[in-house]
Amino acid sequence: MGLEFARDPVSTIRVPATYWRTVDRSRRQLISNGFAIAALATPATRWLTKPTDAPVSHEGGRQVGRSDLDELWRAADEARLWDSRYGGGNWKADSVTKCLRLNAAPLLTRTYTENIGRELFAATAELSRVVGWSAVDTGHHDTAQRHFIHALHLARAAGNVESGCYVMATMALQAFLRGNPEQAADMAEGAYERGLGHAAPRVLAFAKLAEARAHGRTGNAQAAKAALGRTEELLDSIRPGSHDPEQLAYMTHARLAADATEVHRDLADPKGAFAWNSQAKPMPADRFTRATGIRMAVLAASHLQARELERGLVAANTSLRILSNVHSTRAHSYLHDVTHALARWKTRPEVADLIRRTRTELPTTAA
Repeated sequence: MGLEFARDPVSTIRVPATYWRTVDRSRRQLISNGFAIAALATPATRWLTKPTDAPVSHEGGRQVGRSDLDELWRAADEARLWDSRYGGGNWKADSVTKCLRLNAAPLLTRTYTENIGRELFAATAELSRVVGWSAVDTGHHDTAQRHFIHALHLARAAGNVESGCYVMATMALQAFLRGNPEQAADMAEGAYERGLGHAAPRVLAFAKLAEARAHGRTGNAQAAKAALGRTEELLDSIRPGSHDPEQLAYMTHARLAADATEVHRDLADPKGAFAWNSQAKPMPADRFTRATGIRMAVLAASHLQARELERGLVAANTSLRILSNVHSTRAHSYLHDVTHALARWKTRPEVADLIRRTRTELPTTAA
């Protein structure tokens, strides 16, 4: 249920609207068979083959207007802000899920012109993508997968290749996080290639960064570094006044450096990780709380790879202080990985204390 990616545009209206209206909205109570990488094959193939549909209009009650669209865009903007500060488990995430059910779903079946319909689909695609990422962040990958598939379908109906590129790259990140880096690399590369000539440099950079992370996890240093280099080139190419989607404003050189640090941690290359980390300017902690906490956990792991225990403990303690206020299973997993790496030093009091506090303040959650 909710995994369909039909060929015809009419289903773009029916399938997500039906899913959002009928399924239990509590992500923790959703009955499903869990995340399945195979379920992404058809959506990815069909979008890569045909990323845009012909515009459609619809007759079905009240006319959809500008205020309706503004409300959807505003909800997505607010959700991204709260997600960055407090993690996907914040209370705002549930309100955005309700927005899909109570606001977006009815709008899809009302009256609108082709032009309004395109923007309606694009706004709803972004809202569904945001809800999906919040679900990833809290470990509810089954729910996330469905929202991403709907988002990709809606992006195609909107005739918006850039939106589809962003969604596909986000889906690649989920595949990477679920232990499927090879498939994630293929999806991210496909998103980039499809987006060429259509998507803004910042969107293409996001796709390349997702690809780099996937290659890093497979241990393919050459491919990972090539993707990082292309990401940097794309960010360098952005010019003032050019088209630049606001929802990807966080995709900066600082974000590149932070993720490149993680890529080199995965490559077991602490020297490379430290070099990239030195280029990562501090992001505003009140705006990017989760990202800052994750970055410190990655830095801690890199110090441990280099046998620098004291520096690793400093970074890990900083990460714990930050992440204790963030509702994110994904972010907490980074620090739990650090405690596993600390096992060889567990007889030392300061190490035992950090492990104990991590387990107490960041309890593990099934993902």
